[in-house]
Amino acid sequence: MKEKTTYQRIEQWFESMVGIALKIYGHPLTFVVALLFVIFFLVQSIKNYAHLQDVVRDVILSITFLSFFIIQRAVNKTTAALRIKINELIASHDKASNDLLAIEEKTETELEELADKHKDQADRSRENNAS
Repeated sequence: MKEKTTYQRIEQWFESMVGIALKIYGHPLTFVVALLFVIFFLVQSIKNYAHLQDVVRDVILSITFLSFFIIQRAVNKTTAALRIKINELIASHDKASNDLLAIEEKTETELEELADKHKDQADRSRENNAS
């Protein structure tokens, strides 16, 4: 087996950190903690408001901050559902490559290599069909 370069190890570490961060940001407990943080922030700073626009700005900022966690949860759920559906389609097709079942575990460089490989296969297939 080919030994990984330092860049590949760093890329794999970064990909795992991204995966962990996405799970944390999409977790309901993280949203609850963020909501409590926002409530604490707004209650603490209520006495410091001099203008209505300061209140409006902070409320909009808080809503935007909390929306990030809601959107991340929805994206995680949709991505998982799509992954399951696509894996089912790949597994049920005789000619499909089962190597693609765990494609989300690959690094970005490996995905680019796979995309180039499949593009080359599609080009060769198109050329054979044109002949």
